[in-house]
Amino acid sequence: MNRSKQLGEGNIKELLVEFSIPAIVGMLVNALYNIVDRIFIGKGVGSIGIAGIFVGYPISLILMAFAMLIGLGGNALVSIKLGQKKEEEAEKILGNSFTLLLLISIIVGVIGLLTLEPLLKVFGASKTILPYSVDYMRIILFGAPLQAVGFGLNNFIRGEGNPKMAMGTMLIGAILNTILDPIFIFVFNMGIKGAAIATIISQGASSIWVLSYFFKKKGLLKLKRENLKLKKYIVKEIISIGLAPFSMQIAASMVTVLLNNNLQRYGGDIATSSMAVINSITMLILMPIFGINQGAQPIIGYNYGAEKYDRVKETLKWAILFATIIVTIGFVFTQAIPGKLVSLFGKNEKELIKVASRAMRINLSMLPIIGFQVISANYFQATGKPKQAMFLSLSRQVLVLIPALIILPKIFQLTGVWLSGPVSDIIASIITAQFLFKDLKHLGEESTNPNPRINES
Repeated sequence: MNRSKQLGEGNIKELLVEFSIPAIVGMLVNALYNIVDRIFIGKGVGSIGIAGIFVGYPISLILMAFAMLIGLGGNALVSIKLGQKKEEEAEKILGNSFTLLLLISIIVGVIGLLTLEPLLKVFGASKTILPYSVDYMRIILFGAPLQAVGFGLNNFIRGEGNPKMAMGTMLIGAILNTILDPIFIFVFNMGIKGAAIATIISQGASSIWVLSYFFKKKGLLKLKRENLKLKKYIVKEIISIGLAPFSMQIAASMVTVLLNNNLQRYGGDIATSSMAVINSITMLILMPIFGINQGAQPIIGYNYGAEKYDRVKETLKWAILFATIIVTIGFVFTQAIPGKLVSLFGKNEKELIKVASRAMRINLSMLPIIGFQVISANYFQATGKPKQAMFLSLSRQVLVLIPALIILPKIFQLTGVWLSGPVSDIIASIITAQFLFKDLKHLGEESTNPNPRINES
């Protein structure tokens, strides 16, 4: 059975496991770029170095947002086109996506370099943190095209039904980064700059691997020169579908800016370092959920395009179940042994362990319900419903969280900062449940081609 046909006829649970495990590994690997940097910088520089990276994290989120805008948006369209047996249209989408990834990442990188220091001050960098953040982010911005192409195009390898190759692409970069980090930080004594150099070298290796996959015609889809020229109708539909994950990432960047400023106001540098550690632990827990999203997306998209709605519902059911199991396990660990998790970062600084442990218990108290919210919001993206997907994605990151970060700290000071996350999780999950149940009730009644303009020549 070929890979495309398998999406429409294979056992749903087995397909989801087959596609999600490599995607989970890929997402964890992607998270490890940041986490490994923070661990080694914590050991080599200290908690102030971790804070320096975290203050620059909004810029990393913006870079990732544009990669997701094109990569996930284009991949969702490709999955639907493959389900409709329109491979030539899928290849046009792939070619346009590559061009967009390259152009946008260069533009964003240049703007970031020209405005770096003022941006970091706005993002909450204190005088102590600023030099570390500048040293790290300047190098990361130079490597922006490598990150965008490697991460963005990797989605298409998974989308055409080759999740193991997608996983291998991410593994190459992560393993290389883990090897190079201690060499540049400790052997070459380059500190935080060494971590950034290791990261962009590793991202470059992943990018080369992804490009060789499509240019050497190893997959179902090919990168062809004639498809690299941008087509207005394709660009419009890619952006339309990818707007939900893009908006979520931009929102996450905005939230991090507000968060950093609140942390400095109510807790100082130690609070910023604590949040950096919590953010790393949270990434380890949530990246598998995003991996399940990526594994489920081509299955949902293909079967939605093929009008096999029972398979769409079954895929969604299993994805929510698997995601809930993962976040519940994460919840148990963060509540039971937060101090040991914090001690993985830094030089066993007592104040960091004390502040971060308490903060972790509060901030991650609603983990068990997050899996449902994230998977359900992705369902709307996978079925080509960008407005609903964007609204639900933003509900957790903007509509509730930003007001919570403004209001709660004024009442509870630093504790209010930690409380903002779980409050947002509860309300966003309730909103998402209402949208999902209504949509599933009417599934199949709407047109199965929500993006008719993509058929234009």
